[in-house]
Formats: sequence, C-alpha cells, structure tokens
Amino acid sequence: MAENPRTDSFLNPKDHRIGIYIKWPYLVAFTLLALAPVAMAWTQYFTMGLPSLPDSPKINPESFNDPIGFPAWLRINHFVNFFLMVLLVRSGLSILVDHPRLYWNDHCTLGSEWIRFTPIVVPKDSVWTAKQDSRYLSPWIGLPGFRHTVGIARIWHFLSAFFWFANGLIFVGLLFCTNQWKRLVPMDFQIFLDAWSVQVHYATFHLPVEPNGFYKYNPLQQLSYFGVVFGIAPVTFLTGLAMSPAIDNRFKWFPYLFGGRQCARSIHFLALLGYLGFLVPHVTMVIITGFAQNMNHIVFGTDDTNPMGMIVGLSAIGLVAAFCVFANWFSWKYPRWLQLVSRTIIGFFKRLFVNKMESVVQYKKENISPYFWPNGNLPTCDEWKNLSANNFKDYRLKVFGLVENPIELSLDDMEKIAKQDQITMHHCIQGWSGIAHWGGIPLQKIIEMVKPHKDVKTVVFHSYGEGLHGGEYYDTLTIYNAQHQLTLLAFEMNYERLPLLYGAPLRLRAENQLGFKMVKWIKSIEFVTSEKSVGKGFGGKNEDDEYYPMLANI
Repeated sequence: MAENPRTDSFLNPKDHRIGIYIKWPYLVAFTLLALAPVAMAWTQYFTMGLPSLPDSPKINPESFNDPIGFPAWLRINHFVNFFLMVLLVRSGLSILVDHPRLYWNDHCTLGSEWIRFTPIVVPKDSVWTAKQDSRYLSPWIGLPGFRHTVGIARIWHFLSAFFWFANGLIFVGLLFCTNQWKRLVPMDFQIFLDAWSVQVHYATFHLPVEPNGFYKYNPLQQLSYFGVVFGIAPVTFLTGLAMSPAIDNRFKWFPYLFGGRQCARSIHFLALLGYLGFLVPHVTMVIITGFAQNMNHIVFGTDDTNPMGMIVGLSAIGLVAAFCVFANWFSWKYPRWLQLVSRTIIGFFKRLFVNKMESVVQYKKENISPYFWPNGNLPTCDEWKNLSANNFKDYRLKVFGLVENPIELSLDDMEKIAKQDQITMHHCIQGWSGIAHWGGIPLQKIIEMVKPHKDVKTVVFHSYGEGLHGGEYYDTLTIYNAQHQLTLLAFEMNYERLPLLYGAPLRLRAENQLGFKMVKWIKSIEFVTSEKSVGKGFGGKNEDDEYYPMLANI
C-alpha cells in the first residue's frame, strides 16, 4: 500500500524558513522568570553565604519501607516514556509550524500573536491563506518533516499520546501501589526550604554532595520529578483536550480553565519547554554525578559502576534514534498504513466517547472575531465563475443519492424553508480558531425533505473547488453528525451574504468537527451508504490525499 503522491513543490517546498520572533514584553518576562531564581541565589550567597543542606529529603515516617532501588516496572516505564516523548515532541513541532503562531486570544487576529516561528509578515494588500502561512521542518527535527500536510504529524502525535497516557496511568498506579511514591511526593513544607538551599548551591556553582539516588533524591530533585509527573504531564494532557472542537463546543467552561482554546495551545507549547527545562539539567546531573552508576540504576536496577548499564542505556537511545529514522521513512513510504492504524486505535475511542458530544455552545455578537483566517483556493471552474458573476441567482443546490425525494433548491428557497442563526467557534486542523456568525438552513431540514433510505450512513458534500492535489474537493459527515442541531448549510457570515472567499454560495458548518470538514463552495449533496464509495474511499479529499482523520472531533 505504498503511496507517493509527490510533486516537486510537495516534496521540496520552496520556502521552509523557520525563525523565532517573540514580542519583547514576553521575552523580557520569560527572561526575568528564568534569571530571577539565579539572581536571588547569588544575592543570598553574597549576603548570607551558602545555606546548610539536609542529608536527605524529608520523608515521614522514615522506616524500612522507604524505597530502595528501581523495580523493573519503573525502569521499563522510564524507557517507554522517553521513547514516546521523543515521538510526541517531533510530531508536535510539525503540528505547531503548520500554523506557526501562538496567541492568548481565540480570535487569532493578525499581529496579536505573542510568538511566531515564521519570518513571514502577512501582507495586508492581498489574500494570504492559513495554508500559505504554514512552515516546514527538516526531517531531522520534525516528524514527518517537509511534507505539506499536518495529517501524518497528527497521526504520530495522537498514537504516541494514546500510549503515553496509558503508560502514565500505569506508572502512577504502580507508584502508589508500591512504596516508590515516597521518592516523589513531598510530605511537609520543609522540603521547599531545603530545595531552595540546594538551588543556591547549584546556581552559584557549588556542587553539593549528592545523596545516592538509588535510595533517595535530594529535595530539589524530588520536587522537580514531582512537578513533571503531577504538574506538567496532566497540564499537557488537559490542554491537548482543550483544543478539541467537540469538547470545546460541548463544554464551554473546559477550555476556559486555561483561558480559552488558544491559551491552551500556548500553554501546551510552554509545557514542552518545561519538559526540556527539566531534561537538560536532569541529563547533565546524571552525567556529572556518576554516569555509569546512574545508568546502572535505571537500566539494571543495580547500584554499582559496571559499564554495561551505560552501554545498554546508550544503545537503547540509539534504537530510539533509529526508530525516528524509520518513522520518517515509513511516513513517506506507507502513509496509508499509518492512517488505517490510527483509525483503528484512535478512531475507536473517538466514536465511543467524543463523537457523542453534540455541539451546544454559542457566543454573543460582541464575541465575533475581528479577523477570520481565509483558507482554500477560490474555485476556477467556469460554472462557479458564471454563478458568482450573477450573484448566485441561478444557483441550485442539488440533493440526490439514496433518497426518496431528490431536490434542487435556490438560496431563496432555503431561506424560506428555515433560517437558523448561530455564533460559534471555528477550529482549524492547523491550530487557529475564530468566532463568527453563521446563518443558513439546518441540514436536518434537508434530511427531512429528501427522506434518505434506511441504509444511508454517510452524507457527501461536493464542492466547486479543487483539492490541494487537484480533483474535486469533497468531504463527508456521518448521518448522525449531519442531524446535530448546529449542523448548518450557511449562506450568511457575520450577518451578510457569505463572501466568496469564505465559501459562497453555500458552506457547511459542523461545529463538533475540525474546519476542513466544513466544505466551502458547495455544489451538491449526496446520500450514500458509506464513504468508501466516494473518491478514494477515506471520507474526503484531505482524507484521501493528506491522510487526515475522517472523524475530526479532536
């Protein structure tokens, strides 16, 4: 099932420059945040000298039940976590640069980003789509790298996240089923004072005598591990969920636990920096405090200086690197296999849990975004051009397929049948969002009129536009999602007739799905038994060519 839909521009994009441009108030704030503990430590050192250090973390009560060594389950879990985190970071960076801007507002207005990873300043005198704004990472950094699709990166990211979450649950469960929790969980407030004393020594380059980690960590180590396991990891998972259209448009309060959808995306990125901020000193201390002995601790569970732990540990890291090379190759050579694996594993949980979340969240008129990123290329076919030249007065929506009553409707017909208004948040698969008003006919009304056959499970939306790789753009919804109360055929946007750029004469709104499912420039609607009978059979043009998910609710 090898597929190589490669063109020169697809395989080797002309412009894949990356840069980091952060607004100076945030740069100053982050710099001060990073340097403040160091400055405070040096101030204390010069004014009061080095503080005394505790012999070990305060674990109360201390007894023969204190943990000794690292059991096999913990050592295996440690390696699996490292392996999955490498995949998560590499695929996550590829996802990030598909919309290389981070915001603290859900409107994603041009210029409001606090950091961007692109040298491109969006031109104000011409149309600049979100797809044009995407960047490309080298395969040495990103997974899959270069490829002009976020689909494969998301597959790797969500598969890795699924197993990472399961691995984390196993770790926490076994942690508290054994005495290993005593290594991480603080038992009194004194540990914070003791950890600061250790920080003063580190910051002023006075390396303290380290306790043997086979038995106990020093206070700063303990708090660091505790913060990563019970702080950064849960925040990473929850902010990931807070970017789901199905969850956000069902439970409005959830993304606002983090300040909103885009705030969650920014915090998700900052969590990555938190992991890296932990990893660098962690690895450094492992090396300088006895590399061979520390590697034996985590590889074999022994407390000696035999070089085999170091050899096996470095070999395991080499295997992870080799798998990264394999993952890039496999992503290019067999992307369809990845898509099918993702549908089998992740798709099952989407159908079981997320797909049942019908959208109910709406916003107020004053919440409408001042800017809404355009995406997709205007249709070039003569039929659409002629219709648009006549302001779509001759447009007729054709509804056909496995239905009792095929129909054709003009825009005026649809408005007379039923008109529904809603103000909702759009979630693009690339990462940006925006709030807009949409006016149109509920798709449920169309379904009632045409009366689909009982074996119909899929609704196909055909577009006048083309896909990225040519051919008619189309996408599908399950009949279940098509009947949701906020699933709409919109002919208005922000209380005016739908602009050409945003999908005139008609576009789909399915608020529990990502934006690529919401077909613009709709030509016709077809009712079929399965998505397998349309296109390449994977549920849409992006699903066919860019390996996007058919159920796009996360």
